[in-house]
Amino acid sequence: MNTLPMQTGSKTVNRHPGCAYDPENHTKALRAIPLVCALLIMLGGLSAQAGAESTPNPTNDICGVYTLVSVDGKKLPATIEHEGASLQIRSGKFTINADGNCRSQMTFVPPSGKEATVEVTATYQRMGTKLDMQWQGAGRTTGTIEGGTFTMKNEDMLLTYRK
Repeated sequence: MNTLPMQTGSKTVNRHPGCAYDPENHTKALRAIPLVCALLIMLGGLSAQAGAESTPNPTNDICGVYTLVSVDGKKLPATIEHEGASLQIRSGKFTINADGNCRSQMTFVPPSGKEATVEVTATYQRMGTKLDMQWQGAGRTTGTIEGGTFTMKNEDMLLTYRK
């Protein structure tokens, strides 16, 4: 390849035609790379460390079994009106798993007098104290977790659970 002599300060440098390469600036840039890398590693480590200290595990602190303690403010067993019928709610559990799934189980006595248990499952996403649940084969519900208490309004009933 042909090179052209060019004057840079007190030195003559050979450059390729059309190339803006300057060996002096290139050497300065190469010397700066370790410094930039060290700075990025240090900042990355500080960022990861700060995030780890300020953010507790977002899911595991809420996982477990919550027991239904009241429906619409009435302690269990509670008799409530639901969709025009009188129901006695006897018990219930709400289980939150770390894998993003949850399950609700409720035992009640409908007007027929024969005890029944209903179990439904959902996937959930946690946003602070809120739990957004997408029920399998049904709609969405948002619940709230504060301390060891989980509440949600579902089917026009306010359900309160305790861990």
